[in-house]
Amino acid sequence: MEVELTAKKWGSSLGIVLPKIIVEKEHIRENDVIVVEIKKRHFAKEFFGILSGWKRPTEQIKEGMKKGW
Repeated sequence: MEVELTAKKWGSSLGIVLPKIIVEKEHIRENDVIVVEIKKRHFAKEFFGILSGWKRPTEQIKEGMKKGW
């Protein structure tokens, strides 16, 4: 089962709350050991920020295109 949750401040840590429907469906009880797979959602803005070092001025790009034609 996959569900999107938001980490919240909990003392000096972060915590998540399992929705009741998941707890009931999976029969999770207090003190049960469960396995959680962490996958941070990446947004396009974060991804393109990684490529910021590749930026060239627009004029350079246009000149390169003209030379190729």
